Amino acid sequence: MEQAYYASTQEVLDHLHVNAEDGLTDSQVVDRQAKHGRNELPKDPPTPLWELIAEQFKDQLVIILVMSALVSLVLAFFEEGNDRLTAYVEPIVIMLILVANATVGVLQETNAEQAIAALHEYSPDACRVMRNGGSTTKINATELVPGDVIVVSVGDKIPADARVISIESSVLRIDQALLTGESVSVTKTSAALPRGLEKDDAGDQRAVVQDQINMVFAGTSVVLGRALC
Repeated sequence: MEQAYYASTQEVLDHLHVNAEDGLTDSQVVDRQAKHGRNELPKDPPTPLWELIAEQFKDQLVIILVMSALVSLVLAFFEEGNDRLTAYVEPIVIMLILVANATVGVLQETNAEQAIAALHEYSPDACRVMRNGGSTTKINATELVPGDVIVVSVGDKIPADARVISIESSVLRIDQALLTGESVSVTKTSAALPRGLEKDDAGDQRAVVQDQINMVFAGTSVVLGRALC
């Protein structure tokens, strides 16, 4: 559901065709697993080094610089007299710039792939959900489907992005520093957010992650409290 933080808990439940007290049935889980797949990040094979390097030379400006370096190199080769060595300076400088640019690009791409791979380590192995008439069941987090009512309490890692349905303690605090860099845990609520916070490029109203105080996010941790999400 898009922008679930603006909807009431009942609107979210109705959209997902689930009852907060009963959860999903086994047949609903099977149908939704077939439709949406497993709750896990896709694991793409690492990009080969040669492909990362080649990617850095596909930019038009880089191609122009490569051609300029080659032309300068050819002209320097046919240069006569004492200026011949000096003529090689320009193509060498251009080549060094291109090598430096490619090195930085490859490092950035490699770091990005490593960051994505690291996200798998923050995904919990198991979680608790309410299914089949309200019984709490512990399942593998990859078996979670849209509409599952997740039970979270102190020490739990959030297995998927979810809307807070109800808070069963006096307060619910989530450590989402991994996502937002906030140094203190965030107090959550089940109430819908008021509209009109911000607008994106398409003119749609949206709320930044820090404002989504009725949402919990995958990989973050429960510091205090118990809730249904």
